[in-house]
Amino acid sequence: MNQRLHLITFGVEDLGRSLDFYEKGLGWQRSPMGSGDLVLFPLGGITLALYPKNELAKDIGLDFEPSSFAGLTFSYNTGSKEEVDWVMEKVASLGAQIVKPAQNAFWGGYGGYFKDPDRYYLIEVAFNPFWEFDEDGHLRL
Repeated sequence: MNQRLHLITFGVEDLGRSLDFYEKGLGWQRSPMGSGDLVLFPLGGITLALYPKNELAKDIGLDFEPSSFAGLTFSYNTGSKEEVDWVMEKVASLGAQIVKPAQNAFWGGYGGYFKDPDRYYLIEVAFNPFWEFDEDGHLRL
């Protein structure tokens, strides 16, 4: 098996609200490859999909059961502390719930966490002074 992921799907309550958040709010551009209720955002090697949560649950064959923390986070890494602060302010103004305001971290970085507008997913916004990115913005490990 290849060591990679291609698609992360967020089951969303209100597709229009989620589109406003990612497209109009964050300025992300969707792919024309989406169709119907499936919206795709290319993220430099991985694609974020938005799909109605009830339809996703039906496809999987499970009932949707929200929790406050499922042990899963997604991270957006920035180039500076100032960019972390800017992103956190931006998402808060768009309806995201700030769970942990940006602050210095015990490991030497800086960051905070927010929940998406549906309050399902925790997204970290962080600056890690020990990590480098290539010219395309991909993390070098």
